Amino acid sequence: MVTGEHPLRPATSPSRRLTSRVPAPGDVWVFWQCRGREDVSRVKDMSMGGLFIETPQPRPEGVLTRLHFLVQEGQIRADAVVRHVKSGAGVGLKFIALTEQDRPKLAALLNRLRGAHHSQEKS
Repeated sequence: MVTGEHPLRPATSPSRRLTSRVPAPGDVWVFWQCRGREDVSRVKDMSMGGLFIETPQPRPEGVLTRLHFLVQEGQIRADAVVRHVKSGAGVGLKFIALTEQDRPKLAALLNRLRGAHHSQEKS
């Protein structure tokens, strides 16, 4: 055992995420509104719990945002909160509200992204 290591605690901490994120290809974009400002950003990765979007103008942690996905699965609307800011790269958002009609569309989008990701890994 390494000095300072607790015998019951793992050496690496597990992810705080409840669901794993799937990388998004360059064709997944989201229109978002936050504090009276509107923007369109590329989605870097996402899950049923949230997503990371690329933006040069990140918003502060804790700020609420309204998201509108325009994808082949149909329009998906969600409310989210900024959970993580990576300066110069973008923001991590946690979904806080998703309608019952939008939830299956989000699941279908994630299934498509997982399929595309697995196809790329095999190539």
